[in-house]
Amino acid sequence: MMNERPATGPTAQRTMSETDFASWGLPEVAFVKRVMIAGDGGLMSEGWSIHAADGTHMGLAPSRDLAFAAIKQHELEPLSVH
Repeated sequence: MMNERPATGPTAQRTMSETDFASWGLPEVAFVKRVMIAGDGGLMSEGWSIHAADGTHMGLAPSRDLAFAAIKQHELEPLSVH
């Protein structure tokens, strides 16, 4: 019987956890979503919620353009959520 050694080099395969796979490549992006905000007297106004790739709320902007600008200022790639 031959001694078996772990594969190395280009044929080696690694196992990636579900968490690692879910966050793969996403730390560089932030998502923007249109939201309605209740103001004084119950009046609703439009806002744009900014979220990290994992769903964590990062901020709120009064316009989509300002939300995208804030994301780019922090060296992230903005993406819209529909």
